[in-house]
Amino acid sequence: MNFFAELKNLFAADGKYVAEGKLLKNTLIEMALKLDKDLIKLLLTSEKIKNYFFVEIEGVLVFDKDKFIKFIDSKEFLPDSYTAFKNKIGLTTDDGKYISRSREVVLAWPFKDCVLAGGQKEADEKRQEIFYNEILAPDEIDRLLEPKVFSNIKRIDKDGEHEVAEIKPNDNFIIKGNNLLVLHSLKKRFANKVKLIYIDPPYNTGNDDFKYNDSFTHSTWLTFMKNRLETARELLKDDGVIFIQISNSPSTLNESPELGYLLVLMDEIFGRKNYITTLVWKKKGNPGNTESLIGTITESIIMYAKDIDKVELNLLEYKRVYRYKDEKGEFNLEQPVKTDEGSYKRDTMKYSVVDPATGRVYFPPQGKRWTIGAATMRKLIQEGKIEFIDGKVYQKKYREDYVRGDAKLYSNLLDRHGSLKTAKDELVALGFDRECFDSPKPEILIKSLLDIVINDENEIVLDFFLGSGTTCAVAHKMGLQYIGVEQMEYINSLTVERMKKVIRGEAGGISSAVGWQGGGDFVYMELMKLNELYVEKIMDAADAEELLKIWEELKDSVFINYKVDPRLFEANLDEFKAMDLDSQRKILVEVLEKNELYVSMSEIEDSIYQIDDRVKKLCYSFYQTESYE
Repeated sequence: MNFFAELKNLFAADGKYVAEGKLLKNTLIEMALKLDKDLIKLLLTSEKIKNYFFVEIEGVLVFDKDKFIKFIDSKEFLPDSYTAFKNKIGLTTDDGKYISRSREVVLAWPFKDCVLAGGQKEADEKRQEIFYNEILAPDEIDRLLEPKVFSNIKRIDKDGEHEVAEIKPNDNFIIKGNNLLVLHSLKKRFANKVKLIYIDPPYNTGNDDFKYNDSFTHSTWLTFMKNRLETARELLKDDGVIFIQISNSPSTLNESPELGYLLVLMDEIFGRKNYITTLVWKKKGNPGNTESLIGTITESIIMYAKDIDKVELNLLEYKRVYRYKDEKGEFNLEQPVKTDEGSYKRDTMKYSVVDPATGRVYFPPQGKRWTIGAATMRKLIQEGKIEFIDGKVYQKKYREDYVRGDAKLYSNLLDRHGSLKTAKDELVALGFDRECFDSPKPEILIKSLLDIVINDENEIVLDFFLGSGTTCAVAHKMGLQYIGVEQMEYINSLTVERMKKVIRGEAGGISSAVGWQGGGDFVYMELMKLNELYVEKIMDAADAEELLKIWEELKDSVFINYKVDPRLFEANLDEFKAMDLDSQRKILVEVLEKNELYVSMSEIEDSIYQIDDRVKKLCYSFYQTESYE
């Protein structure tokens, strides 16, 4: 048995490296990068394989992971028609070597951020193997992150959609496009101007919207986040704060959530001293236990400052909504009772209370006790702070009743800030299907986070994983300037439609709490597509015939990868036709020049793009320049 066959059989015997009868090359590479102990144990079971991938140094075996990765990624191992064709038309690295994993820049095309795998229409369709997740070396991204041209620009207010006459300094923006590229485009206008960033990114639990193929591998997920967070930090003001929501639990055994790794990544990008806290949100009432996993009911929201020494937080109290007002000020009515159980049982707290106006005697309800002593109760009655309404006793609680000296009453447990059910109920109340979005967040949760940080209505809020649009909805109702970014098509059917309802004065969510009556506007715009249009055509192609028509459009254009020789593609056309449809799609996506996915501002005057003068004017206005060099 030759070496290739022995290695394949070794992996095939372990189920985690096989799916649908095929070895998972990317999973093997991922495990090697993490120095996975199970993989290393498996390799050590074969003397021949051990001798090839391990080096003994003074009695210690050292795993040569670079050698292993290069071997697994070689065209000789797991050869297929896709790999063979790719090599023939020149889509290998210039020196034929594996791109350094420590230097790579990942421009990922996972479900959440760009496109679905070929034929995949829903988030819960499970696919094996990485499909359109490309790795670009640093020398391949020189133009990738340049500011881009925006198109389909329109202003939306209570009267509908309108042409935009000008971009105003305090405009709100909702932008459709790849969020990495949008963030880089935002830098020219918003660097060091954003007060608060909230994001609810894909959790990479293997069970969320990032389940676009096998799973979004750990190291690639971290690189994906790192690319975006580094740029996001540049947008924050010196006294700015970022919140990142993340899962607390894995979806399967032998996995771990990304929470701990994300904290380490944030320490690297923002600095350890700028960590503020980890808030815990109670997402649901009951855990989803399995035979092997303890289900959790919470998610974490990590909180970092750009510069902790310059941040002032509102921690002394919640930003409460006071429902009543008298000559002493605003107040709430709360029943001073508590469940009578366990160590809290105190018979002395079950005394009688007399209404001085009527003489009626009150006791705490069955199974409950008063939360304040008899002497304090008498004092509060004398001060007019106890109300007797409909047979119940209420305490009038003013602002000073909530704040006790310097006590920081803001808890890191957000257990009264809505739930997943609350959020879905809010969407249903707006006329959307309950399952139109997997994991929306309730408006009160986002409001509470904004209340911790923001003291000035002129501040800017950013969410570049906008999803169902909760962050922008809350910011709009609170009178804050905001920017929301989303790639997926539901930005129009869900997010924008929700914002239109907000502008018209919908009464859900935090509307009553902030006295929302409607009004305001926002500017909607999209990154101007170039090769991205071809990506979409390739994704939508139903068969090989359609893909070949797309190739005919591409082969004589300037938008194909410089490494590809169209003559070689044509010479090997029969091999292309023999591939399965997914492989054909993958090849054509790789053929595209990734620096040309969207039109760069540096080329806005190029006649080849036929950009009209109105769009040019608005783009110059957005970037606050009269020309672009």
